[in-house]
Amino acid sequence: MPYVKMTNIAIMVGGPEKCLPDIKNRSNESLIWIGVDRGALRLLDYGIKPVLALGDFDSITPAELNKLKNEVEDVRQFPAEKDATDTELAVRVAFHEYFPEEVTIFGATGGRLDHFLNNLWLVFLPTFQPYISKIRIVDNKNSLSYFIPGTYTIEKERDKKYLAFICLTSVEKLTLTGVKYELTETDIAFPCSLASNEFANEKAQFSFESGLVAVIQSKD
Repeated sequence: MPYVKMTNIAIMVGGPEKCLPDIKNRSNESLIWIGVDRGALRLLDYGIKPVLALGDFDSITPAELNKLKNEVEDVRQFPAEKDATDTELAVRVAFHEYFPEEVTIFGATGGRLDHFLNNLWLVFLPTFQPYISKIRIVDNKNSLSYFIPGTYTIEKERDKKYLAFICLTSVEKLTLTGVKYELTETDIAFPCSLASNEFANEKAQFSFESGLVAVIQSKD
């Protein structure tokens, strides 16, 4: 695969279509699409040709698989019985072959809870540890980003009202400022969701010294 500098990857998974944001106008030269299983067909239906389609393709018919092979240059089929999910394989390919600045996963929420939890917890896999801050999950109501210990400023998304800080592990000295409900160097002993917070203005700041935090901006 060619090295593509300063690129972003978008991965379309096969989750419920009702949970997707409008992506039909998100095709541009700086955004590379990867389709996962039925998600690859969905991209073609949206007029977006992925550079790669992969998966075990157990959710599509042989005729649909032939369509993919005819329209997508790189189609990689894996056995249904394997040690990694199709989404995990796609994220691995994205980072190891395209070296992106960011990977955004669509179609990863809704539907089966076990699939969603697999997608949420991808960042705990050792192979993705160097890329934690580059992975996002987006649906029609939420955008989720991951953060390792440090100090950060985040900007409010125009269409989102709520802000949540999800402690995926125990977290030490969590500080939140520029939000409705602030914290100062608070230790969180177990995974929990600090939900339904809001931006005080257009930007907020947070910091913590250990653990892993996911930040979600959302709307009803």
